[in-house]
Amino acid sequence: MSNIMKLQNGSDIRGVAIEGVEGENVNLTPQIAKQIGCAYVSWLAKKLDVDATALRIGVGRDSRVTGPSLADALMEGMLSAGATVTDCGMATTPAMFMSIVFPESNFNGSAMITASHLPFNRNGIKFFDDDGGLEHEDITEILNLAGFLNPAPVNFDVQKLDLITIYADYLRNKIADELKSLGEKPLSGLHIVVDSGNGASGFFVDKILAPLGADTSGSQFLEPDGMFPNHIPNPENKAAMEAIQSAVLKNKADLGLIFDTDVDRMSAVLSDGSEVNRDSIIAMIAAILAPDYPGSTIITDSVTSDRLTYFLEKVLGLKHLCYMRGYKNVINKQKELNAQGITAPLAMETSGHGALKDNYYLDDGAFLAVKMVIALAKASKEGKKLDSLIEKLPPLVEEGEYRFKINCDEFKAYGNKVLEEFKKRAEAKGYTMPHSYEGVRLSFNSDDVQGWILLRLSLHDPVMPMNIEGGRKGDLAKLVKIAQELTDGFDKLDRSCLK
Repeated sequence: MSNIMKLQNGSDIRGVAIEGVEGENVNLTPQIAKQIGCAYVSWLAKKLDVDATALRIGVGRDSRVTGPSLADALMEGMLSAGATVTDCGMATTPAMFMSIVFPESNFNGSAMITASHLPFNRNGIKFFDDDGGLEHEDITEILNLAGFLNPAPVNFDVQKLDLITIYADYLRNKIADELKSLGEKPLSGLHIVVDSGNGASGFFVDKILAPLGADTSGSQFLEPDGMFPNHIPNPENKAAMEAIQSAVLKNKADLGLIFDTDVDRMSAVLSDGSEVNRDSIIAMIAAILAPDYPGSTIITDSVTSDRLTYFLEKVLGLKHLCYMRGYKNVINKQKELNAQGITAPLAMETSGHGALKDNYYLDDGAFLAVKMVIALAKASKEGKKLDSLIEKLPPLVEEGEYRFKINCDEFKAYGNKVLEEFKKRAEAKGYTMPHSYEGVRLSFNSDDVQGWILLRLSLHDPVMPMNIEGGRKGDLAKLVKIAQELTDGFDKLDRSCLK
């Protein structure tokens, strides 16, 4: 039981699924996946108050090498509990939620075998019902139940569905409908390259962009390969970003798109090779949405910059709610505000997770890419470039992220003690402290120093991340010195990375 509970990672299940990395032992086996599949059916039947035999469930996977065996085991566990199961094959995380929505599938629930951008030896499971992705407590309940189950062998009888084609048709029609004034090939004349990192996003080229007339030459690493031989499929990875930047410049493309393995995150590269990620990807999507949602609220995670707040509020006339880390946290806050009558069209993390109100509050990298492609076509028609949307976003000057290890067992209690003292010392110095939903944030805007500092406690690990951004050349060093002074004297806090 204790081992199976260790597979919980927030609202997901994650584990080591195959040998190959020294010191990492397999803890997510087909047998465990079978137990989890059986438990999910029991959980869903209880939630919907129906017999398990009434449930129709879809299962998909990304390109990981352990995907097929884990998917088969998960489906076998679901079958043993009495559900009807459909194998959706290679899919994406957003597509698996949409399988509950699409009339062609209309599942009661679904599961995606993925570990996002993690190394080849890892894998995991994300579950959905018609409310969206499951919550932390739901996964806890499912794993608790799975630990007591031993599913009986069953006849492996599953249906198959080409879900990714249905999903691609949905996205392609979104572009076609928005750009119908441009004819049947509305992307003609535009050169867009895609980097799939050998994940599951290759369909975006041959099922969406190319049929609409885009030149996609130079797109790369489109073939699924769970060993990820070219680079980690992660828009935040430096090598991955350099790969798509190089492809854009080499092919003189108008836009580059890069996705993570299961396509719930994306980033972009403009025609001059500049990257659109972190603050700038949020700014770009917000600028696209702003005309349709004037005065609305944009929700982000806590590590977004003061530059972004300025752009959202002073340039776009929107409101910025700088909330907390965790894509489920920002999405749940978005749902909460909209339920209260406060329009919040976008909830987005700097990692590239972004959910739109008009897309079922689903964090969907491909849907965000669709929005960007539509904006590119409209800008091109007006003789503009896509980067005109964020030309008033102040540029990043200097930044640093520092991760302080906490060297004690009771790391949460110690970390909270550090935060309390950090805040007291900052107050004594008279530093400006904007409201922060996690950690302590300081803002500086004087002739001497400009920028911000955020110190917070990691949700799961014995680490205190500190993000610092300087507004001018030389300000980062000044802010680092302030941070050192405010964190002096904590003997169990390893601050060696600040030096």
